Amino acid sequence: MERGSLTLPMFAPAGSPPVRWRISDQPVDYAEAVETMENEVARIANGEAEELVWLLEHPPLYTAGTSAESKDLLSPNRFPVFQTGRGGEYTYHGPGQRVAYVMLDLKRRRQDVRGFVSALEDVVIGTLADMNIRGERREDRVGVWVERPERPPVAPGLPAEDKIAAIGIRLRKWVSFHGFSLNVDPELEHFSGIVPCGITGYGVTSLVDLGQLVMMSDVDTLIRANFERVFGPVRRDA
Repeated sequence: MERGSLTLPMFAPAGSPPVRWRISDQPVDYAEAVETMENEVARIANGEAEELVWLLEHPPLYTAGTSAESKDLLSPNRFPVFQTGRGGEYTYHGPGQRVAYVMLDLKRRRQDVRGFVSALEDVVIGTLADMNIRGERREDRVGVWVERPERPPVAPGLPAEDKIAAIGIRLRKWVSFHGFSLNVDPELEHFSGIVPCGITGYGVTSLVDLGQLVMMSDVDTLIRANFERVFGPVRRDA
């Protein structure tokens, strides 16, 4: 399966039922979201439920992954801070950011963590490409990045690049949860309370910051199309 210069195997097993596709229209409390994911992952692992992708927004908050360092939480009293079992460091979530929680059974797909993360990146990169934005990976930095040649770099000697999407996952019995967040139109200043993903010297951007005045529903449509391209068919969750 190819897109531009990127070649990845499909993560869709033959004959698998469609993935449930759920969209929450109102912001979801983070603790409530984690509890829901825990329950869904247990049901999927036990063969009691089909796989699930859940699109939502959160109220403003910071999350700390398993590699988070306290020094990277610059404003500890600004928003609620949640410790989470996903990989990675500090991340901001808030209104205007599309969060995608991806609960897939990799035992039925492919037990390849690195390949799975790359496949999630490809969903984001394909979504951006559909809006004429070139999203890219970086070997030394997690997430999806956008070059900003029109402005000077944030730090001398570094390329002028901004992060537009973060990725952090966890596996339990080879069922994934957490996933990725794509900045559509969040308040970018809110990222100043942390060192995003522990990476300094680069900025943070969004679709609106890049001139794409899009509705969240339009972004959801593109995410769904690119998810199906990489992982196979979905169906709207009841």
